[in-house]
Amino acid sequence: MLEVSQIKQIINEYQDPFTQMTLGESRVKTDIKIDNQQLTVGVTLGYPVAGYIDELKTPLVALLKQQTNLTDVSVNIDWAITKHKVQQGVQGIKNVKNIIAVASGKGGVGKSTTSVNLALALAADGATVGLLDADIYGPSQPRMLGTTQRPESADGKSIEPIERHGLQSMSMGFLIDEEEPMIWRGPMVTQALEQMLNDTNWRDVDYLVIDLPPGTGDIQLTLSQKVPVSGAVIVTTPQDISLLDARKALKMFEKVNVPVMGIIENMSTHVCSECGHEEHIFGSGGGESMAKQYDIDLLGSLPLDIKIREDADQGYPTVVASPNSLITAAYSSIARRIAARLAKQGKDYSTAFPNIVVKND
Repeated sequence: MLEVSQIKQIINEYQDPFTQMTLGESRVKTDIKIDNQQLTVGVTLGYPVAGYIDELKTPLVALLKQQTNLTDVSVNIDWAITKHKVQQGVQGIKNVKNIIAVASGKGGVGKSTTSVNLALALAADGATVGLLDADIYGPSQPRMLGTTQRPESADGKSIEPIERHGLQSMSMGFLIDEEEPMIWRGPMVTQALEQMLNDTNWRDVDYLVIDLPPGTGDIQLTLSQKVPVSGAVIVTTPQDISLLDARKALKMFEKVNVPVMGIIENMSTHVCSECGHEEHIFGSGGGESMAKQYDIDLLGSLPLDIKIREDADQGYPTVVASPNSLITAAYSSIARRIAARLAKQGKDYSTAFPNIVVKND
């Protein structure tokens, strides 16, 4: 006689082919019913999987049939994205469950392009996603999203996010002319970041992706001290000098107790469009060696491809411009791994408890 615990163990040990994690590792919830020779399983994941339910479900059904010798097996897959732990003492953002910071430590590694494509990939998998452009001096997300729309404010105190390609977004680039320079000192920049973050009317956002500026300066310090970050991602190229700065970004997040989900190696390889010759222009293996050195995950590698640049410049990032391309598949795989690793983390129960105020009579 089959036991529910046996079925649950089979499910927990099943490896999600896209996240490279077992369902047990990502803390899956199961609802198992055995009625004579019929097995009905409900699986609730902590990360969105709308883009690949069939690819996830079909092998799982086959595995359950094989392991249980039952022929009537049905599996229903759903997901529920919860709020996860952040730095101690940092208040949450209204209507935002999780914040994912995308950092590089160095400019020119394709961090902004990676940020917008990851946000779009999470949205394509069924999450409600926001994108905050934290680069006050050089905002690039308005161009990449293909809009110059100005935010509206109904009450004069808060602003509505700009919606484009299914994303809610906010950027200093929406508030000023594209060619206007931001000649501000550090305190003004950090205040602007806090206002964009807190005064934007985000609507039930599962993941807010923050595109950080390069470096480890005022913006990053404000982010770590005042913004509830669920996890961070480091973007680098295989080049030694890029990896050097990426290590600084990694160390910064470690010091402020923000978990790093992993490393993305951008511009990993280039394939000639004429002859098909593959060349590692910026070197090879840098991201993998850094991941091993600091015992974190290499989330994936992205190519140096002219289409990525062209799509972003035209306001249609590759994930929406070419949803069935190999490049989009790479972005989607990385986004799923980030979401799955975030689902492993402890949940934030701070909102479940009332605020206790002690008064002296």
